[in-house]
Amino acid sequence: MDEDIILESASERSSWKDRTPGQTEVRIVADFQAGWRLDLFLVHHFPEYSRVLLRKAIQSEGVFVDGKRGKPAYRLVPGQKVEFTLPELPRESPVPEDIPLEILYEDEDLAVVNKPPDMVVHPSRGHWSGTMVGALAFRYANQLSTVRGPGRPGIVHRLDRDTSGAILVAKNDIAHARLAALFENKKIQKEYFAIVLGVPNVDRDIVDLPIGHHPKNREKMRIAPDDPEAKQAQTFFEVADRFRGFSTIRALPKTGRTHQIRVHLAHYGCPVLCDKLYGGRAEITLGEIAGMRELRSESPENADQADLILLNRQALHARKITFLHPESGKQITVEAPIPKDMEQTIAALKKYRSLDDRKTAK
Repeated sequence: MDEDIILESASERSSWKDRTPGQTEVRIVADFQAGWRLDLFLVHHFPEYSRVLLRKAIQSEGVFVDGKRGKPAYRLVPGQKVEFTLPELPRESPVPEDIPLEILYEDEDLAVVNKPPDMVVHPSRGHWSGTMVGALAFRYANQLSTVRGPGRPGIVHRLDRDTSGAILVAKNDIAHARLAALFENKKIQKEYFAIVLGVPNVDRDIVDLPIGHHPKNREKMRIAPDDPEAKQAQTFFEVADRFRGFSTIRALPKTGRTHQIRVHLAHYGCPVLCDKLYGGRAEITLGEIAGMRELRSESPENADQADLILLNRQALHARKITFLHPESGKQITVEAPIPKDMEQTIAALKKYRSLDDRKTAK
């Protein structure tokens, strides 16, 4: 259970519009919610509020469990009564911005957008403008789902700021509810493509290790087998191509934990290239891949290109998404082309880091 899981019924998914800040909402813990953290229980029932805002509400005595003050990490028991006094939403609807979007697929119920790198999905502290939500609001006006509140119209799931690729957008609340249910039941398949440091010694493998919050760095996640708050996480990966010191990887997450692919690949010893949080570097240049000697041997002009930055964000791309259409039930697969910065990095690897006995996964 994570912040991207929405509500369990279409009627309740759109009921945020009937709520008034200051009123108290009551929810009874269901059997399937046994052991859920209180903050995630509230995320599930009140997706218009961020997890950070819900934690603040809990800590300011705005949430009670069976009449007693709650704590964010409190584990719930079926039958308990949760009372939540609704806080003010921090912002109203996003400001529409005329930002171009590449639409990979579209019909009356949904769209699939190829999110560029360095774009935040929805507004947050420090990122009130230039978001995908602002671009969607400009393009579609009021033709988006309202399930997640006025600050996140159409948003069913997310990608990290520096991760590019395919992301689903719902155009109405019914489509949103059905897509969210597919995510919750793990019936939407996402395939990622990554350039990594290092070369795995197998063609394919599964990393099945729980992920939890880092105890000292709030921005990071970590492998945490001994942390009771950690969540099960499973990622299948397959080597697409090998180079000297680098590889390209297909990754299929079976769960949807925060930073899952990045954490799992780093733990495996092959961190995503230019992942400054888990890989220790923020950019890579042509000279670092080719080597100065090689560049000089080609021509003086090439040597002048040694400082050319090929990539300055994590080399992770949501390449493909497969789902059942919420209205027709037809299976749809949408693929997002590899972005230019990753393409030029791969081209440099093929030119300067190729292996004579290179193996490609079948």
